Amino acid sequence: MNFDQDNIKKILLETGYLEKSDIAIAEKEAQELKLTFVDYILNSNLLNRDLFGQAIAEFLDINYLDLNSNPPVRELVLELSEELARRYRIVIFKRTPEKVIIATDNPDNEALIHEGIEELKRVLNVQDIEIGFSLTEDIDESFLFYRAKLETRFSELTSSGKIVTSELLAEIIHDAIIYRSSDIHFEPQKTKVLIRFRIDGILHEAGTMPKDYYENVLNRVKVLASMRIDEHLTPQDGAIRFELNKKFVDLRVSVVPVIEGEKTVIRILSVYVRNFSLTEIGMSEENRIAFELSSKKPFGMILVVGPTGSGKSTSLYALLKELNASSINITTIEDPVEYKIEGVNQIQVNQRTNLTFANGLRSIVRQDPDIILVGEIRDQETAEIAVNSALTGHLLLSTFHANDAATALPRLLDIGVEPFLLSSTLELVISQRLVRRICENCRYSQEFSAEELKRIYPSAKKFFKSKETFYKGKGCPSCNNTGYKGSSAVFEIIKGTTEMKDLILKNPNSNEIWRLAYAQGSRTMFEDGLEKVRSGLTSMEELLRVTKPLEF
Repeated sequence: MNFDQDNIKKILLETGYLEKSDIAIAEKEAQELKLTFVDYILNSNLLNRDLFGQAIAEFLDINYLDLNSNPPVRELVLELSEELARRYRIVIFKRTPEKVIIATDNPDNEALIHEGIEELKRVLNVQDIEIGFSLTEDIDESFLFYRAKLETRFSELTSSGKIVTSELLAEIIHDAIIYRSSDIHFEPQKTKVLIRFRIDGILHEAGTMPKDYYENVLNRVKVLASMRIDEHLTPQDGAIRFELNKKFVDLRVSVVPVIEGEKTVIRILSVYVRNFSLTEIGMSEENRIAFELSSKKPFGMILVVGPTGSGKSTSLYALLKELNASSINITTIEDPVEYKIEGVNQIQVNQRTNLTFANGLRSIVRQDPDIILVGEIRDQETAEIAVNSALTGHLLLSTFHANDAATALPRLLDIGVEPFLLSSTLELVISQRLVRRICENCRYSQEFSAEELKRIYPSAKKFFKSKETFYKGKGCPSCNNTGYKGSSAVFEIIKGTTEMKDLILKNPNSNEIWRLAYAQGSRTMFEDGLEKVRSGLTSMEELLRVTKPLEF
């Protein structure tokens, strides 16, 4: 069956999972947010992904097989050849002596119905084949069992004796995308090069490469990124639009000299913003309301702070998607433009043409903007222009490097922003960190007494109740035996209240800012994260990895 948008609406109506009024609202909201209908309903409270899959399965009158919650066993998957599995888009879900249950995302496939089932009976030596429906992303994830280790594929590629530099690079980038990596690290050692992927904020070893082959791969990267291949002693930066399986992936490249050669880090950028809402990125209802209320002000400044890789840009883009409308002029200046949003004017910083944050921002204010996003405030000049832009009738959004929300304000004052300007423009400061989500498939609970918790986590002892239930992941094929799958964010917010603006005029330190914010109802990242620990979204160990209770 062709699962296009119109068919999906028909299915959801006929199966009773959505009413006509729900469909109408979803269509209107999806159009305003520039999302597809399916993306909208899956990111709203209308349906979760499993109910969506269940609706399609009911319409087709077959069972829904949830491969996310019940991942297939590796040995079963590998009973089918990769060629056969990919040809019919099938995975073995369960097997008994009499019957094999097959999961597919295309159960109406004519070839599967008329030829495939008989072929499967012969291959699997079974009399009965039952077909069930699974979501496409779950079928694709099951196909990961067919991927050999990088070293194995490297050996196969290099054994031919041909020049395979492009193929080696493609294999590495393909793996990184499959495993949802944000960065690829090539780290030269004495005789080999270690390849690591950053997944959900943590680096994992992906494989190694002989040093001789790395030189060719590095030169290939430099050529694609418009770098000098004869320069080995100074850092270089560049960008690549890499074609993989007829799709383009944007990459940002950094090369720096190290003792054993040149280290390369490739950041993988999404071509289009992921369909995250503020709720989906982990923002509590209270914090989300504060964020949205501030964003509806006609002018002022909203800052999102945190270290590199803490999800600052994702939060701002989630907000931009909600603000994006035909009646509003939104202009951004970024380095790089990480996500492209239709309807938003996005400017890429270019040092070669002197298009810096400061120079670009000067031009933007002459472009009649309603909302301005500055990718990052890095220096006094950019900070001053940004603050003045917020003061003269524009809503300004930006990121800034600071350890927490309270530290951001003294830092801005330290780099030269006048206290009266910051006081006049500040609407909200948000600090955040990313925590890994516990894998839902292998999550289990543990009950602790207050005494046990104080002994295990002494730094957080004042936050524990008389008894607590916390969660962990055992590790399973679905999460690559890590116990974690995906990520969420923990937040803290300081509002630009009248009292806070008065305090800024006095050049306060971070402790003074936190005392006032706390008295006005703000909660720290640790406290926000502790609620996520109690709900089973993440673990106590993961929360303490990224933040700790504040003393002020």
